Amino acid sequence: MFVSRSLIKLQRYGLIKVCRNLCNQSSTTSTGNVDLKLENLEEKPAFPGSRSKWTSQLEFIRSENYEGIPVYRVMDREGKIIEPDGDPNLGQEMITKLYKGMTLLNTMDRVLYESQRQGRISFYMTSYGEEGTHFGSSAALRSDDLIFGQYREAGVLMWRGFTLDQFMSQCYGNIDDLGKGRQMPVHYGSKDLNFVTISSTLATQMPQAVGASYALKRQGSGRIVICYFGEGASSEGDAHAALNFAATLDCPIIFFCRNNGYAISTPTREQYRGDGIAGRGPGYGMATLRVDGNDTLAVYKATAAARRICLEESKPVLIEAMTYRIGHHSTSDDSTAYRSVDEVRFWHQKDHPISRLRKYMEQRSWWNDELEKDWKEESKRQVMQAFVAAEKKIKPNVKEMFTDVYDEMPPHLTEQYESLMEHLKHYGEHYPLKKFNGMGDS
Repeated sequence: MFVSRSLIKLQRYGLIKVCRNLCNQSSTTSTGNVDLKLENLEEKPAFPGSRSKWTSQLEFIRSENYEGIPVYRVMDREGKIIEPDGDPNLGQEMITKLYKGMTLLNTMDRVLYESQRQGRISFYMTSYGEEGTHFGSSAALRSDDLIFGQYREAGVLMWRGFTLDQFMSQCYGNIDDLGKGRQMPVHYGSKDLNFVTISSTLATQMPQAVGASYALKRQGSGRIVICYFGEGASSEGDAHAALNFAATLDCPIIFFCRNNGYAISTPTREQYRGDGIAGRGPGYGMATLRVDGNDTLAVYKATAAARRICLEESKPVLIEAMTYRIGHHSTSDDSTAYRSVDEVRFWHQKDHPISRLRKYMEQRSWWNDELEKDWKEESKRQVMQAFVAAEKKIKPNVKEMFTDVYDEMPPHLTEQYESLMEHLKHYGEHYPLKKFNGMGDS
């Protein structure tokens, strides 16, 4: 009995199923062909790496032919709950703590932004308009979950317990700065609070976060990782590598994208052509959600649900929080050069996360104008007290520039250190050495 080579190949690669018993086939014809009786013919392609159906229609898939991924929200712009069962019912104490944290961050931003403009510190970045993404997400995490931030997550760290004194000390690079003055302002980090020190370079934290989450998975620690990044960072190669590694390795990590409309001066329409960042999640094979980043309650629920998926399924989740950057990108930026004042005013007045949460509180008689007035005065007092104290503190010893990387200072760093000391010995009068710890007599 003769069976064609092509049929054998198809059978070998599992592309069709032949009948169970070749003995039931009809006899060979004069041309050598066999009339096979096929049972259970596979109607779907069996190509590895896809879950497709056959089609005879030649049609290209175009993103504009599909509706965008919906934006999940709990309350509208007036602070009213949309669906009765949508309210997470966090209670007055928790909601008040969230609100006070968001407004305290706002006050600190104003003071430190002006501080940079006065030449007191070298650099600063505000979080105006994005406070809901910070506090809504961090409140849904466990305190020992590991955080990899980008550079606009001060509120996440504030919720964890980073004090105003610590924020100020880092921005001033004084002797109490945990980074010993070696980082730019707003590049915070805290080992005690499980917050990995921030790096300016976009997206480098993303593959690092995946590696950390894989390690936590291997340990069976019950902890997860959350990695914050902006929509601009998603254009970096590291972002794509991180998403793919996390998906294929089933890592318990939340990728939290703050889509605030602008990557520095580049609007989203020039960053990508697809349906935002959330549109990429299914392509990588991970659970994905788009949430209203100005709805603090929705962000909280989204992050809490994502954390459950990470723990129970040991899989990554992608959250895209849609928000708006009301402030300039940083003190090195003037956003009026690429967007209108009316655009900024709209988001500030009509869809601000702080005002929305306040309306929610007022509807429950948890907040009023008198409480607002008292808290504004108190929060400003706290910020200014920490500000004045940080500015008076001396800087770390210059030797700190050479330490903490190696257990023992290697020869090349020793040579540089000795060269610096020799230079200061001869020209120290030209430097404000008294402002540096232990350097007054150098």
